[in-house]
Amino acid sequence: MVRTLLMANRGEIACRVFRTCRELGIRTVAVHSDADENALHARVADATVRLPGSAPAETYLRGDLIVKAAVAAGADAVHPGYGFLSENADFARAVLDAGLVWIGPPPEAIEAMASKTRAKQLMGLEPLGQVTEADLPVLVKAAAGGGGRGMRIVRRLDELDSALEGARAEAASAFGNGEVFVEPYIEDGRHVEVQILADTHGTVWALGTRDCSLQRRHQKVIEEAPAPGLSEGLTRQLDELAVRAARAVDYVGAGTVEFLVADGKAHFLEMNTRLQVEHPVTEAVFDLDLVALQIRVAEGHALENDPPRARGHAVEARLYAEDPASDWSPQTGTVHRLAVPEDVRLDTGYDDGDPIGIHYDPMLAKVVAHGPTRAEAIRKLAGALERATIHGPTTNRDLLIRSLRHKEFTTIRMDTGFYDRHLTELTICGTGDPHAPLAAALADAHGRSRFGGWRNVPSQPQVKRYAMAGKEREVRYRHTRAGLDADGVRVVHADARVVVLEVDGVRRKFEVARYGDLAYVNNTALEALPRFPDPTLQHAPGSLLAPMPGTVVRVAEGLAAGAAVQAGEPLLWLEAMKMEHKITAPLTGTLSALHAVPGQQVAVGSLLAVVQAT
Repeated sequence: MVRTLLMANRGEIACRVFRTCRELGIRTVAVHSDADENALHARVADATVRLPGSAPAETYLRGDLIVKAAVAAGADAVHPGYGFLSENADFARAVLDAGLVWIGPPPEAIEAMASKTRAKQLMGLEPLGQVTEADLPVLVKAAAGGGGRGMRIVRRLDELDSALEGARAEAASAFGNGEVFVEPYIEDGRHVEVQILADTHGTVWALGTRDCSLQRRHQKVIEEAPAPGLSEGLTRQLDELAVRAARAVDYVGAGTVEFLVADGKAHFLEMNTRLQVEHPVTEAVFDLDLVALQIRVAEGHALENDPPRARGHAVEARLYAEDPASDWSPQTGTVHRLAVPEDVRLDTGYDDGDPIGIHYDPMLAKVVAHGPTRAEAIRKLAGALERATIHGPTTNRDLLIRSLRHKEFTTIRMDTGFYDRHLTELTICGTGDPHAPLAAALADAHGRSRFGGWRNVPSQPQVKRYAMAGKEREVRYRHTRAGLDADGVRVVHADARVVVLEVDGVRRKFEVARYGDLAYVNNTALEALPRFPDPTLQHAPGSLLAPMPGTVVRVAEGLAAGAAVQAGEPLLWLEAMKMEHKITAPLTGTLSALHAVPGQQVAVGSLLAVVQAT
């Protein structure tokens, strides 16, 4: 019987596992890096153990330190979560050798399936050997891990070596294993997976399908269960293949078998020997707790012969701190406020006031909605995201809402190329609420001082300038005998937090929150601008600035000041939040300055290089 469980992970999944542990009466232990000392998962645990350092290789990938932490804290079980060491057979063995309960499959099953190359061989498939022109396009893929890291699409042979190098480096950083392989790349397929759960008594459950086709950089963004639009025959085949894969390695615990579905056929991708990020949609549809079942199975309990019956439909959206319009660049800063309506599920590793750092994945939360039908679940999730309060760094919230309401998604015509086709239209920056700047100015004025009364002498208008939706907005208002005059808008009420405006007979309430020079009016972000811009913030044309804080991991071979470069040519690569980001030349010309060197830590806005037009 598990009494104390150590979570060998961080963030959202650690908080989610701890929630189940509390319900089961199990004491919890968190491990944390120095960067995560005050993270939510460390705050909610019953006990914590520090892992010195901040980089994953120093902390969450150090299985030896985690096992020592479990023993020191008196834990009798270890849950790996997902990512990091969750599919590391040596770590699982070390946990078992220490006399602890491993909340996961046997090390031998992990070993058989954790390497995607060995998994394919087990299923009678082989990766590509020598790649030829006829094989293109191909996908370079990390043999270990997941989450889209260590993956590159190659459409030209002369890009293969660079893709292999980049994938190896990214995989080694994320998983501690730089092994990669090459497989055919299936265009416009649907990513469909089957959740399995197996016990030590020979029972294997296939808990339905999930569709995870909406992906960016091979990382899932929106998932749903069951996968819609599949024939009964194909669904039955997917279930049978998933059970076959589990039985082939004597699997125990929760796992996922992933496929690409194209032209009505299923193509085996891999088996993930762990819990998946998207497991909540399966929990919602089957009305069960997969983490609780993982623990029960690890304790030796038997599953029922048949799983519960599915009901309704569930959809999950991953809320990322990132800017989809800027090549999905991750964002850092403070999560000032994060709240969603109570009728949806929120899994998160952040609380109000928590910082988002540079060391880990930029996922803020998962928002999950369940409904009687697919259409109702989608409507519920889109509406909840629209009403959610999200104050802090730029997120993909608007992209998620537009994706959920896109015709290709609602009519089940989506595939893994969805964002390649529609990213531009999904990231068009709106003009924002035209009355938000006025509401912000009125709330700001009230917060600083009382408005005072009107004068017989007409007062000069009060002027405020804001940056909103990428543009500068200026608002003016003045005191009159009748109250506040604001360009024909009637000010019904104004205080530091709430402003009520009447426009054409319709009253609207604006809730205002301020964080320094940043204001949020409902969910519209506005930055108060100084009256006179700072000339020291100007940069020469052609300057390349770091789009996010991170580490310079590579500089193009032979690149130096004085080199001729072409517009779009890769110059250097930054690693931030476990992803590699390519920095390209903004124009054709000469590299007049290069300030970046491999290994250098850079802050957002740091000058990396300058390209002068020729």
